[in-house]
Amino acid sequence: MATSQTFSISDLAKEFDLTTRAIRFYEDMGLLQPQRAGPGGRTRLYSARDRTRLKLTLRAKRLGLSLSEARELIDMYDSPRDTGPQLKKFLDILALHRRQLEDQLADLQANLDEVRTHEKDARALLAKADPGGRGPRGKAPAA
Repeated sequence: MATSQTFSISDLAKEFDLTTRAIRFYEDMGLLQPQRAGPGGRTRLYSARDRTRLKLTLRAKRLGLSLSEARELIDMYDSPRDTGPQLKKFLDILALHRRQLEDQLADLQANLDEVRTHEKDARALLAKADPGGRGPRGKAPAA
């Protein structure tokens, strides 16, 4: 009889470069459901399913999804339902996050353009005030 592979919290922390506290947080959020072993059930044993769910959670975070959105999507894939609605929901969430990122990018670009304009204006004023490139009192700047 083959036994399924299990992972300790330290195994997962090392593999995914996380703290054990972060993994326990994901567990508290309902994303992971380890078995308990040892005296008083203090030892967590994570299944291959938990490992996959953690990997998907981290991927969802990189995409900008909230943990509740990640859990909703991952839970949908755990259920034996038709995958069509699951994929549509995933596409809807991705489209929303893409729009948010595009809006943030546009805001950043506008801010960057404004900073460039102020830099250009400040350089022009400095050149007018100090046409010879000398510092205050007509002395050459110290090296």
